[in-house]
Amino acid sequence: MREYLDLVQRVLTRGVRKENRTGVDTLCCFAEHYSVDIGAGFPLLTTKKVNFNAMLREVLWYLSGEDHIRNLRQHTRIWDAWADEEGNLDTAYGRYWRRFPSAAQNPATGLYEVVEIDQIGKVIELLKTDPNSRRMVVTAWEPGNAHSSKLPPCHYTFAFNVLDGRLNCHLTQRSGDIALGIPFNLAAYSLLTRILAREAALLPGVFSHAIVDAHIYVNHIDGLKEQLNRTPRPLPELEIAQKPLDALTFEDFALRGYNPHPAIKFQVAV
Repeated sequence: MREYLDLVQRVLTRGVRKENRTGVDTLCCFAEHYSVDIGAGFPLLTTKKVNFNAMLREVLWYLSGEDHIRNLRQHTRIWDAWADEEGNLDTAYGRYWRRFPSAAQNPATGLYEVVEIDQIGKVIELLKTDPNSRRMVVTAWEPGNAHSSKLPPCHYTFAFNVLDGRLNCHLTQRSGDIALGIPFNLAAYSLLTRILAREAALLPGVFSHAIVDAHIYVNHIDGLKEQLNRTPRPLPELEIAQKPLDALTFEDFALRGYNPHPAIKFQVAV
C-alpha cells in the first residue's frame, strides 16, 4: 500500500531522534497524515503479513464494550502487557465506545449522576436517521482515566461523515508506532467503517488518519527499510455477513485474496 510506504519514507527521512518512556529512542515527526479509499480493497498491508485474525478479534472485543481481556486473551495476547493480573484493563477502548461515563444532572435533586453513553449506538442511530449530521463523533479520552492509566488511549477520537452515499471515517491519534501499531489501526478502523456502512446501507468511503506523534522506534528501522524495497501487491477483499453489528461474530468475516510478503518481526516497546 503506497500511502503507508510514503508515510514510512517521510518519517525515516524527516524524523528527529527523540527519547521516550520506553527507553528505546524513536525517529519522530509531528502531525503526519495519510488517507486511503477503503472501497478499493481492504487496506491490509501486503509489504508484510499482518495478523488479520488478531486484528478482527480486537475490533470485536472493542465492540463488545468489555473492560477486561479475559475473553480476548483466549485468541490473542495483544493487550497482556497493559492489563492487571486478573485481566482488567484501565483503558479499554470498547468500554468508552459503548459505555462512556458521562455526568448528567438529575433535575429532581440538582446533583450530577454518571450515566453511560453508547457512542457507537448513537452513531448508528444518526447514520440511519440523519446521515448528514456532523455530530457522529466517538471519543475514548476520559481525562481522569487518561491521566492515571498505564497506557492512555492512543487512537483517542474518530468521526464519521457521509458524502454521496459513502461513509468516511477520520481518526485522530496522539501517538503512532508506525511499524507495529499503524498497520493495525488502519485495518481496524477500516473494518469498523465497513461494518457501520453495511449497517446503514451505505458504501465504504475514505479512511483518513492524523497522527500527532508519528514515530519509528530505532530498532524498527531495518525492518521498515526492507518493506520499502518490496513491491505492494493487490489488496484483499473482505466479506461481512448481513447482520446487525451486535450480532456479528468472528465467523461472519471472510478475507479473500490476501497474498502478502513474509512477516517481519518487530519488538514491542512497552
